[in-house]
Amino acid sequence: MRILMRSVFALIVLAVVVIAAMLWVPVQYTPSKTLNEAESAVTVARGEYVMRAANCMACHTAEEGQPFAGGRKIESPLGTIYSTNITPDQETGIGAYTLDEFRASLYDGLRKDGAHLYPAMPYENYRFLSEIDVQSMYQYFMQEVPAVRNEVPKTALKFPFNQRWGLRAWNWLVLQDPEFQPVADNAQLNRGAYLVQGPTHCAACHSPRNWLMAQDGVSEQGAAFLTGGVVDGWSVPDLRGKDSVTAQWSTQQMAHYLATGRNDHATSVGEMALVVKHSLQYLTDEDNLAIATYLTHLSGSSELGTLSSAPQKERTETEKLLTSADPSMPLGPRLYLDNCAGCHFDDGRGAAEIFPALDGNALVNAELATGLIHVILHGAELPSTEQRPARLRMQGHAWRLSDEEVAALATFVRQGWSNQASAVSASAVKPLR
Repeated sequence: MRILMRSVFALIVLAVVVIAAMLWVPVQYTPSKTLNEAESAVTVARGEYVMRAANCMACHTAEEGQPFAGGRKIESPLGTIYSTNITPDQETGIGAYTLDEFRASLYDGLRKDGAHLYPAMPYENYRFLSEIDVQSMYQYFMQEVPAVRNEVPKTALKFPFNQRWGLRAWNWLVLQDPEFQPVADNAQLNRGAYLVQGPTHCAACHSPRNWLMAQDGVSEQGAAFLTGGVVDGWSVPDLRGKDSVTAQWSTQQMAHYLATGRNDHATSVGEMALVVKHSLQYLTDEDNLAIATYLTHLSGSSELGTLSSAPQKERTETEKLLTSADPSMPLGPRLYLDNCAGCHFDDGRGAAEIFPALDGNALVNAELATGLIHVILHGAELPSTEQRPARLRMQGHAWRLSDEEVAALATFVRQGWSNQASAVSASAVKPLR
């Protein structure tokens, strides 16, 4: 009887998926003017700017490969996905795409041949791109990007994920109506919201995933929008809650971080460093400030555009321990003094725009310690940007610290000063070497 019940349930699920796949149809989009774009022109220069905001080059350029020629490995929970060639090559790229077909790839994740792209392509977010931005991007790719003949490896996921037709049902269940909806009677807030929800697709990393592996919130109408996620085992910080970094930083400090990957509180690491390097540093100061203003608005803070300085604190128990010269000092703080204190100091505050503060740091206090362990083992590098060209690098310590020592050091940092994160075990370190 149990086997029969499971079989009936499986047939019902399959029927729902098939019906959903039959019901979903690609967007038949009727362009409209939003964000005062009636006076704006479709230009190649605008297309290049939107391409930078959308971070197309980072995903569609393989290591040591030609720009936009595809073939970059994108690791997903389903397996390895290879990015497509988006140069205007007629045979292996998008050179034969019409504007409508180009738009369909951005809004619906559809290739020219009608096959569905995997949602590693963030078309959940690109559906909010304005028509003027889409047309400008099309002109840029067709007119300015050199055609590169490059047959990328075929994505070959295991069954059932290799059945791309199933994405038709996924789209029916997941995708929202296209076209960005203004959030306020304020041009700066609307511009910031448009950039966050659409081109820069912040929710692709900073929103959690639901049971369908879709973004749990692509706009602020979703309660979980930008409340934090997980990427490659790293905790991605909350940008919306009262305890989020946006609630603790000034708007100017947030904008400066977006443009340079650093501010008085933190430095960018991991995927965020790549976003700054390939995308956000190319945005205008006005646009990065608009993004910061919108994020500050989401966190519920009324503070806009002023610099804040951290108040002077009394010496913490951690500082007292680190300066005690106690011969019986535990392993964690001793390792910190030997390897970290020279840059991050006894008070854990670091140096503004150079060495990030560890006290209160989002990466340090993340639910998953993966990011911190990775940085201790392999180091980190700040990207060189126009405003801050110095490429600063922290060395990795994998060559000199054992798994047990890395765990002790990470635990000390996660529980030092005002930090109250969980301990780290040696077994969590070993897989990351």
